[in-house]
Amino acid sequence: MGDVAADPRRRVPRTDALLADPRLAAAAVTVGRERVKAAVHRAQERARRGEITPEAVRDAALAALPASTPRAVLNATGVVLHTNLGRAALSPAAVAAVAAATGHTDVELDLRTGRRARRGRDALDALAAAVPDAGAVHVVNNGAAALVLAATALAADAEIVVSRGELVEIGDGFRLPDLLESTGARLREVGTTNRSTLDDYAAALGPRTGFVLKVHPSNFQVTGFTSAVPVRALATLGVPVVADIGSGLLAPDALLPAEPDAASTLRAGAALVTASGDKLLGGPQAGLLLGAADLVERLRRHPLARALRVDKLTLAALAATLGDPTTPTRTALHADPGALRERTERLRDALAADGCEAQVVPAGAVVGGGGAPGVELPSWALALPEHYAGPLRLGDPPVLGRVVRGRLLLDLRCVPVDADAALRAAVLRVPGRG
Repeated sequence: MGDVAADPRRRVPRTDALLADPRLAAAAVTVGRERVKAAVHRAQERARRGEITPEAVRDAALAALPASTPRAVLNATGVVLHTNLGRAALSPAAVAAVAAATGHTDVELDLRTGRRARRGRDALDALAAAVPDAGAVHVVNNGAAALVLAATALAADAEIVVSRGELVEIGDGFRLPDLLESTGARLREVGTTNRSTLDDYAAALGPRTGFVLKVHPSNFQVTGFTSAVPVRALATLGVPVVADIGSGLLAPDALLPAEPDAASTLRAGAALVTASGDKLLGGPQAGLLLGAADLVERLRRHPLARALRVDKLTLAALAATLGDPTTPTRTALHADPGALRERTERLRDALAADGCEAQVVPAGAVVGGGGAPGVELPSWALALPEHYAGPLRLGDPPVLGRVVRGRLLLDLRCVPVDADAALRAAVLRVPGRG
């Protein structure tokens, strides 16, 4: 016994005992036994070198394991479509559809005849029904892919006429000109950064024009001495107009009057509309293509379409989203400020009962995700000391707010109502409160 006390290395738990630990055994099911065993061996060696105590080996092994799945986060930032948090949260119907699609499904089979069927027909039919102005529809794996497919199929070795003021950077350093030129198309830029006219476009048209591109600047605003040409005017030029509306709004929304929607854009004369599925539509990441039947068929039959096709999980989520438009995104966007204030005050009072002081303050939420720049959604937030931010972000569940002028603001707009208790518990677990 004296030797054991003198040499802590003798107290390092055995491998078989560690692997039998319920937490490590559960991890082995999701990340694999060999990976867990390797993490155990590394933790044991750390203990033998004196870096950690023998009693800490189990926790060290667990901490070294990769997360088996993405971690669910409570989004209290007030940003509805937070790109770093995966943009749109799926509806319960979409989540259930994805779960059902994880096994074998009829994604490309007609169960009545037993023969092959159009892939993703449920999602495509639902999209066509949602935007009856479209002659046909197609879906690829994201919004940039939709534009790349259009450029490749309609303008490879040809020219795309586009305003200089609409050559945007779409995020993570990717720029629209680079994206389009990678397809073999040549850009014919018209106008200036702040002003373009119909005459600018008309003067650029020629025998090598593939189409005119209209890009909605969905992640920035240019104000002052500006002018842009609407789709309705561009449609009079006699060449196809491809309109990238960006945020995936399918029909007008009175809350976002400046945000273009697919139905109105098609009625204005666009031959093809491209958009994202994981923004204002509130669905999974997908690129939506809607427009003239002959153009959509050209895109669908292009060899690149195969490389850009979506998987069965995306198709299932998209179909369910289109069938049940009451998405978390829509709920958050249209949340009543008065109801948000009452809910935040209830949370403040519950925290106060446990000795945690907080304030309820006015806040401005935003759409985010490259949609509706400049639109502020009146909201309310729980104000806590700034030092709560780190512990909440690293807690279980992680809670993400925003720090403003030395305070952490937690906006409940995007937090599900049934998660209020979890948010309260997370705040109460912050060490050194007060």
